[in-house]
Amino acid sequence: MKGILDRFEGDKAVILIEENNAELVIKKSELPVGSDINTAFRMESSNGSYNILSIDTSKTDAEAKKSSDLMAKLRSKSSGSKFRKN
Repeated sequence: MKGILDRFEGDKAVILIEENNAELVIKKSELPVGSDINTAFRMESSNGSYNILSIDTSKTDAEAKKSSDLMAKLRSKSSGSKFRKN
């Protein structure tokens, strides 16, 4: 099962688990080292609770590349601002 670190709310981290349409809220300190927004995790479900097994680096890298490619595509279509800089 996969989870994505969606956002931080104070000292809490919110992980979305699409497969089960669930949300896991944990302390930031419980995240694996190197976790940041949009980090993908390998997760497990046990007795109604979720546990992070590890960071899914290949999924995280693939999503980052997809976002980067989309931003590059959007920038290439931009004709610039219609406002003058002073």
